[in-house]
Amino acid sequence: MKRKALTTCLGLMLALGSQAHDLPHRTDNSQVGRAQSTAAVKQHSGAAQSRERININRTWKFQLGDIAGAERPDFNDHEWTSTHLPHSFSIPYFMWADVYHGYGWYRKVIHMDKEWRGKRIGIEFEGSFIETEVYVNGHKVGTHVGGYTGFWFDLTPYMHSGDNLLAVRVNNIWNPRVAPRAGDHQFSGGIYRDVWLNVTSPIRVAENGTFVYTKNVSKQSADVYVETELCNDLKKEQHIVLTTQLIDEEGNEIAHTSTPLWVKSGASQIVRQELKDIKAPHLWSPESPYRYKAITKISMKGKEIDTYTTRFGIRKLEWTADKGFFLNGEHYYLLGANVHQDQAGWGDAVTNGAMARDVQMMKDCGFNCIRGSHYPHDPAFAEACDSIGIFLFMENAFWGMGGHADEGAWGEGPSASSYPTIEADQPDFEQSVLAQLKEMIRIHRNSPSIACWSLSNEPFFCSWPVDDKMRALLNLETDSARIWDPTREVAVGGAQRKDIDKLGKNAIAFYNGDGASRQENRDPGVPNMVSEYGSTFQTGDRPGQFVPRWGDLYDGYDRPEWRSGQVLWCGFDHGTVAGYGLAKDGIIDYFRIPKRPYYWYVEAYKKGNKNPQQPEWPTEGIPAKLGITASQTTIPSCNGTDDAHLLVQILDANGKHISNSQPVTLTIISGPGEFPTGRSITFTPPTAKHYKEVSRDEACDIRIMDGQAAISFRSYHAGHTVTEATSEGLEPARIELHTLGSPEWREGIDQPVQDRPYKRYSRETSAKKASVKTLAEQRPTWSSSAMSGYDKTKANDGDVSSSWKPANNDTERWWMVSLEAQYTINSIELTFPTNGIYQYIVEVAQSNENWVKVIDKTDSNSTDKTHIAEGEFGKNISYVRVRFTSKMAGLAEVKVGGSN
Repeated sequence: MKRKALTTCLGLMLALGSQAHDLPHRTDNSQVGRAQSTAAVKQHSGAAQSRERININRTWKFQLGDIAGAERPDFNDHEWTSTHLPHSFSIPYFMWADVYHGYGWYRKVIHMDKEWRGKRIGIEFEGSFIETEVYVNGHKVGTHVGGYTGFWFDLTPYMHSGDNLLAVRVNNIWNPRVAPRAGDHQFSGGIYRDVWLNVTSPIRVAENGTFVYTKNVSKQSADVYVETELCNDLKKEQHIVLTTQLIDEEGNEIAHTSTPLWVKSGASQIVRQELKDIKAPHLWSPESPYRYKAITKISMKGKEIDTYTTRFGIRKLEWTADKGFFLNGEHYYLLGANVHQDQAGWGDAVTNGAMARDVQMMKDCGFNCIRGSHYPHDPAFAEACDSIGIFLFMENAFWGMGGHADEGAWGEGPSASSYPTIEADQPDFEQSVLAQLKEMIRIHRNSPSIACWSLSNEPFFCSWPVDDKMRALLNLETDSARIWDPTREVAVGGAQRKDIDKLGKNAIAFYNGDGASRQENRDPGVPNMVSEYGSTFQTGDRPGQFVPRWGDLYDGYDRPEWRSGQVLWCGFDHGTVAGYGLAKDGIIDYFRIPKRPYYWYVEAYKKGNKNPQQPEWPTEGIPAKLGITASQTTIPSCNGTDDAHLLVQILDANGKHISNSQPVTLTIISGPGEFPTGRSITFTPPTAKHYKEVSRDEACDIRIMDGQAAISFRSYHAGHTVTEATSEGLEPARIELHTLGSPEWREGIDQPVQDRPYKRYSRETSAKKASVKTLAEQRPTWSSSAMSGYDKTKANDGDVSSSWKPANNDTERWWMVSLEAQYTINSIELTFPTNGIYQYIVEVAQSNENWVKVIDKTDSNSTDKTHIAEGEFGKNISYVRVRFTSKMAGLAEVKVGGSN
């Protein structure tokens, strides 16, 4: 297939907006990781306080549903729920497959200070899922579509002195024209990331307006280039001086430059400055995550009117097809895990501090990289990777999920084709993919941890008639990303099928799952890495087994020099529309308690032990009391940017953690704060019956296992909180937490958070989930053997003219497919290479063991080329196997039908 011409790429970029500020973006000036969470609600840059950055997460009103007139200032919202950000429609959420899909409204009063007169007032959302409409004083300011990238709007024309009503209408309704159209995660709505007001001079650095990059990097020297986008909202062009200082971590200035220029009115312009030959730079790496600051100042008539700070690192990255990955001129093997953003109870609406804990847990088990599966992550997540020291593969939200139909919806039936099958939807969908890619790059381009831009995840899960258009879009992404950031390579994420690993000149191929085994014994000829391994196994609930999850890797220690690295699927359990079958693949559970495989990686990767030794595990004992600890007992802010992770354990009389589990309740006795369920939360142990059933009852979604449970606590008031852990017959335990900031909690005066009882969501009006027959198509396969030219993958490639056949001397003669999720199976269709008498048995299984025979054709005399069977062949099925009992054996195509 011919690639689209670059002129097409440029034309589509112009359609998106030739000026960088035509797309909504987020400013780089926010230092929001764990190290920055101690900042006050108002953040000022520079001695002249020329730029205010104000967190407005606190004190919103919220109502689920689409409420007529809710944008009006005179609308009565007294009956609405009081809430804070980050927030999700689904709170409390505990991994259930279904969530509410619809509208939600947020309202907040913003007081305009008199000092703001003559300044520009912008609002910045770090993420809101998936369509967001913003109103001020009843006037519509704008709309943003896309759930994982930040955006901003200018509020200045709509604001007046005194109180102003900000109203935000959000929906998470599936839209065939918006990426992603499908995915193995959850799609909860809400303003689930931080929101800020930015008050600046009319002449200013644009939102996300600096791009700091380096060239000619060595241990001896480096050249630094700074591109700054300037905006002038005044009516006339103005003469300014643009100064950039480079500051090291010790606070020393290592270089500076000044540029006098005229800034045009009503437009933005980009100024490029060079600071060459920086001597003996401290190079960024996971082992030494050293960063510099570029401080950009705008002065007019001798007065400083704007100051903007950008953190960056100096390092050199190189991806090669034959020698792997190089960091700062030295070979470097990447070892890591995939990470989704959601956490127990809070869903996607987690704090910056919680994200930093996730990054630290990955670092602590010996990983040096994270794949941000499979959408752009929060700026705080990238900041944590930068400061803690771990590479990040930031990924665009173009991805698909197996078992797809042509069209569909999130969690209401079969997933949709990753690329639209309806022609009218295709132009808007392509613009959605490219707009989110551009926003992702602009927001995160200064992060030294980001080693490449990943364009997708498994986009091959699309309908065959649009395969060429899917490939063309990946090529267009490749060309666009290289224009928007010429300093980094791009990767095709999930590139193992339909030959998309060969798209884009020198694009990195990320191989998932069976793609790893396909590349085990041959060099693919392009820069590459295994971006998901271990996905054919399910870790399940704690505690798990003390073993590595090699999965599709034959041997995790086998590292051919042409492979750049290997990334585990996955780091943490996560919510998904596919249900529990795919939700519990992490080495750390949803409550952020490690399973035993995590400790294997600690021993093997962190400590370098070739023969990892198991630590002492808790065993059953006589429960006597409870113990409770916190990730931190002082929470630096009360604006939703930080929290504390509480761990409660069952102890014996000597204070030793034991594995006994019984119901435990955490209750806030006094002071401010909340759990996702309100002022208390109860953990319940699953019974033996629950372990065997995927469909557990609600109480066991919030569970205590292996004698321990955990949840994150947050507070939107400053003050002293006492929390108690209780369980029948056990001595209780208390912990005291102190939250800093303002306002202070007033016991007996301030209203505690309302209880939010957990209940699994059920769509009462949803139609019965439809069945599709593509569950086996393009999935990972295995066979007892294969005749030359009749590979196992040809039995489910969608082409009946190709086929799998076993070797002539094969006495076992079986073929197996992994559905990569759990489904209710109701049809199995086998097409054979030729007419003849094929005798066989079809078996199904949940986890590649305990096979159940569902079809027995050992006595068949049929000579039909296609056999179709319909019925109830099992629930929560992940594997299907065909075993031939006749010498005549082979498969041209296997179709498995069902629903998730």
